[in-house]
Amino acid sequence: MSKTRVSSEESAPSRLEALCVEKGLKMTDQRRIIARVLSDAQDHPDVELLHKRAAEIDPGISLATVYRTVRLFEEATILERHDFGDGRARYEEARDDHHDHLIDIQSGRVIEFTNNEIEQLQHRVAAELGYRLVGHRLELYAVPIDKSGNKDAPDPMAAKGKPRIIGGGGE
Repeated sequence: MSKTRVSSEESAPSRLEALCVEKGLKMTDQRRIIARVLSDAQDHPDVELLHKRAAEIDPGISLATVYRTVRLFEEATILERHDFGDGRARYEEARDDHHDHLIDIQSGRVIEFTNNEIEQLQHRVAAELGYRLVGHRLELYAVPIDKSGNKDAPDPMAAKGKPRIIGGGGE
């Protein structure tokens, strides 16, 4: 893998880089690299993993720089922080499309999904309690269903409103 620096002349800015510029953040080469790594992530990296990936592009990026940059991006609401119960803060690009997370507590895998029934239920519960829902975060913690033939194990595909998996993974 090339250890060259990423510059705006080399390729089009990532979505996260564009959001940073839109929010008025000063974009140094190291911030651009960190933004690009986050935009390209197919998982929810923690700071250490993010540092490892960014340092593959620019070995001069320190862990402290990654921590400062992540905090800056989070404060600018272009990055979301998650705690999936493994003791590590993990990050993903803040997006316009809402999704929820299912966390496999055995493997640490994080699956993003949407489910209209869950969304409608949350609005209905808020309304029944006299509120208008303006936001929420749902994280489901689960273990894989017994595949040994246990007939008492629920069939996940039998449920109405099957979740649509739109991503996942994690290291």
